[in-house]
Amino acid sequence: MTDVHVQTVLQFMEQHAPKRLAVEGDPIGLQIGSVKKRASKIMITLDVLEPVVDEAVANGVDMIIAHHPLLFRPLKQLNTDTSYGRAVEKLIKHDITVFAAHTNLDVAEGGVNDMMADALGIRDTAALAPVTEEKFKKMVVFVPHDHADAVRNALGQAGAGHIGDYSHCSFSTEGKGAFIPGSGANPYIGTKGRMERPEEERIETIFPASLERKVIRAMLDAHPYEEAAYDIYSLDNPGRTYGLGRIGKLDQSVTLREFTERVKEAFGVNGVRVVGDLDKTITKAAVLGGDGNKYTMHALRQGADVYVTGDLYFHVAHDAWMEGLTMIDPGHHVEQIMKQALAEQLSSWLRDQKSTTEVIVSEINTDPFQFM
Repeated sequence: MTDVHVQTVLQFMEQHAPKRLAVEGDPIGLQIGSVKKRASKIMITLDVLEPVVDEAVANGVDMIIAHHPLLFRPLKQLNTDTSYGRAVEKLIKHDITVFAAHTNLDVAEGGVNDMMADALGIRDTAALAPVTEEKFKKMVVFVPHDHADAVRNALGQAGAGHIGDYSHCSFSTEGKGAFIPGSGANPYIGTKGRMERPEEERIETIFPASLERKVIRAMLDAHPYEEAAYDIYSLDNPGRTYGLGRIGKLDQSVTLREFTERVKEAFGVNGVRVVGDLDKTITKAAVLGGDGNKYTMHALRQGADVYVTGDLYFHVAHDAWMEGLTMIDPGHHVEQIMKQALAEQLSSWLRDQKSTTEVIVSEINTDPFQFM
């Protein structure tokens, strides 16, 4: 067992929160440091502030994974007399790699917005504000009978054939292939220079376009032929929609007053800002981590009774109030829910990789606000 390479951790993050899901222009990914080094200790944080960097140095951290990018805007200068400049200087001096997963982690399945929705008991969720739609492709591959099950299973394990709550979905028909092995061939079936017509199965399955390379590799690894015959087709079938925020229903209707208490308890905050009648019945709820002002009308159009988000503007709250949409603002900082959840997910994956790398959670409170 050894410490994992940073590059390998980045591969995990790409699987967990693909960069393609990020909002255009979001400065995600590697921010500071090297991907070639090994990391014996990784720290998960919401923000990369100077006290968080000091915490990382004190704990011998090699890599920080943050939700909010440290380098959010292009640098015009790096003044090490400022707290920001000192933070960057310390990171470089102590060879700490910084990686940011921002809106891609918001949008991703199992990401920040799913974490928040689960914490609030919002079920049967859909994306509140669509960002992208996953396109589907179809693979057709021809396999001898004795390897058909192995190929089907390999495709399913690679992510093909997943439709709703069903996995390993495929369709097969039987027929005969035809080929003549050349003089340099090493055929699994047949004899060089002679026409062969083996009994084969035609296996069809669909997969998300983003998994194409993985699915092809899995099929080729399981297929017995030197040269597997397969086709890839682009489909017009509507794929899964990914987006910011979540909207869904509660298991049981509650009043806005009761739901507000649920928000406070779920996110560990002492106070929230509330817009609307506290006695209003809440059945359908929307949530969006961070600053969700510009998505208020999405919540209203989709029939939400309440919208939970941070950094609400006065006039946005006015508009929602007049349209009958209740709102709860627990603050931007409640996105910290991602710290423990991501640490557990990464730790589990590292154990599967037989890695000795340790994952810790930052204990620094980076919320600039206090309720008095």
